[in-house]
Amino acid sequence: MRDALALATGLVTWSGAVGPGMAPRAQMAVQGVLAGVLVRRSGAALGLTPPAIWRGLRWGLPVAALLSAAVGTSTALPPVRTEMADRELPGSTGEWLLARIPLGTVWSEEAAYRGALGAAAEAAFGPRWGRLLQATAFGLSHIADARRVGEPVVGTVLVTGAAGWAFAWLYARSGSLLAPMLAHLAVNEAGAIAALTVQRRA
Repeated sequence: MRDALALATGLVTWSGAVGPGMAPRAQMAVQGVLAGVLVRRSGAALGLTPPAIWRGLRWGLPVAALLSAAVGTSTALPPVRTEMADRELPGSTGEWLLARIPLGTVWSEEAAYRGALGAAAEAAFGPRWGRLLQATAFGLSHIADARRVGEPVVGTVLVTGAAGWAFAWLYARSGSLLAPMLAHLAVNEAGAIAALTVQRRA
């Protein structure tokens, strides 16, 4: 129990007080490696080899397509376009889309939260409460991001916490971390491309 709580606290602390103070490339590299170490030590079954990986594809691809379409459709709403137009984007678009989102965000968060923390939390508290701990930690880890871009903190925590719960369900249902990785990647990449498109048109 203490190990699960300590890991949850450490991940939230990293996201709020340590990671944001690093240079973007260093943060991406360190988070990616650290997530790999954590998930290896946890012994979580990632399901990234056959036959589990095929289940991850079967579950992840349709969900990713739906989420991408939802994000794209949301740009028709004026408040969404305004938020995207005002958003401060990274200077290197290619690095952002091809490295920082897939490695620094998707891989590192899915491996650390759904993989390492999910395994530790489930072992300590059972599937239901373990998933709740993981989702809560994931939501709290986005407080610094919300403050940085001026978004409502409570709303951000609730939305990302719900996403953490859904990603964990997808992982458990498919038996492969690839499924939530694809869903997470779809949300972030679609949001990034939508913001770039809105700003360029503006």
